[in-house]
Amino acid sequence: MKIIDLSLPIDDALIETHAAKIERITHKAGVEHFNWVVMSKQPGGQDRFDRGERVATTQEIPDGEMLSLEVVHSSVHMGSHVDAPFHYGSICEGKPAKQIMDVPLEWCYGPGVRLDFTHLKFPDAIGKIEVIAALEKINYTLKPNDIVLLYTGGDKLLGTDDYVNKYVGCTTDAVEYLLDCGIKMMGIDTIGLDRPCFLMFKEFLSTKDKSKIWPCHFLGRRREYCHMERLGNLGAIPMSFGFTVSCLPVKVKNAGAGWSRVVAIL
Repeated sequence: MKIIDLSLPIDDALIETHAAKIERITHKAGVEHFNWVVMSKQPGGQDRFDRGERVATTQEIPDGEMLSLEVVHSSVHMGSHVDAPFHYGSICEGKPAKQIMDVPLEWCYGPGVRLDFTHLKFPDAIGKIEVIAALEKINYTLKPNDIVLLYTGGDKLLGTDDYVNKYVGCTTDAVEYLLDCGIKMMGIDTIGLDRPCFLMFKEFLSTKDKSKIWPCHFLGRRREYCHMERLGNLGAIPMSFGFTVSCLPVKVKNAGAGWSRVVAIL
């Protein structure tokens, strides 16, 4: 068995639409943090801590190091993640939309199909015609509950302005076609499934045409599905189908998305 990592990390060094911040407490600094945690829970402990008292010294801790600790302040849409129907709207198919903790795990583990769109370049978009052509190229017929990976090579732009503003997204007829084939989970290696957001915003604000704003996402109010964004390394999968995808999301309470360590299993 071989496992290929298709995930991008939560990275506070990247400047994006939703910035992340990660507080990192080192092993050595963890000794001081340990003292503060313990003493702050004791009557008058904070005052004693502020005066310099400690319940344990560095010399008393094994190797002078405590456990590392990272506190992440991040949108659930940073790094590779799964969007649940609740992200698209409060109602889906006339019922309360599934939040990320409600998404059936069966949607998140199954046969993978990679469709190659690396020949497209911004401002191109993936439409129904492009999806059908990609399937014909690999001689594959989609089956219900296949997990479709849309391979654009967009992850190579990570850390640049183009990653946010100039990538190949989808149009609604492409998503509708996949849903008609019984797909419940799809994913893309760009920052978003729709076309670049600031382009959409400009078109919407200049026309107030409702069809111009988050059309693929808002389609999820009418038809139930999930999708992954910010995938990476799709080109490392050595075949177009015949592998398994696992994209089990983190259970974030009352949330519309969850981070996921997405992998292809050969």
